Amino acid sequence: MHVKEVHIPLTDEVVADLHTGDHVSLSGKLYTVGDRAHKRLVQYIGQGKQLPFSLANQVVYYVVATPAPPGRIVGSSGPTTATRMDCYTPALLAQGLKGVVGKGYRSAEVAQAMREHRAVYFGAVCGVAAFLSQYIKNLRLAAFPGLGAEAVYEYTVVDFPVVVINDIHGGDLHLEGRKAYAVTQDD
Repeated sequence: MHVKEVHIPLTDEVVADLHTGDHVSLSGKLYTVGDRAHKRLVQYIGQGKQLPFSLANQVVYYVVATPAPPGRIVGSSGPTTATRMDCYTPALLAQGLKGVVGKGYRSAEVAQAMREHRAVYFGAVCGVAAFLSQYIKNLRLAAFPGLGAEAVYEYTVVDFPVVVINDIHGGDLHLEGRKAYAVTQDD
């Protein structure tokens, strides 16, 4: 299996080279953004306020990590369901966000917004949250400390394993999987 090594921040050229089903190893800075932080970011945008960190060419990870056990940087850090963020995602993409990491499918509106703003949706494997935490080498509080566990953190990741689910070329791994399954069921 070929794995593409991708460094954050992302560029339009890197995003254009990613296709549905590609296995990717992400390295760089990821921002953890859960439901409440998404809502707050979109409120800032709507109010014309400056965001507490730039989204330009960045990647956000839909995660709320557990506290770090002794000797670890972070606790379990598995992805959360992406569709819950669909109402917020287009506004963040319009700010220059180039990638999101989560689990599950995305709405047609979000897939279209990703094509328009040249961004990609990466899927992380759920159910292996403790495993994924080993790829997080450092973290720092980036925004909204008052949100507690849902505050935004900047994770420094090395070789964080993801798969491209939605690309800018119209690919959608979830739809393709359903079509392939339907064909095998008709045989």
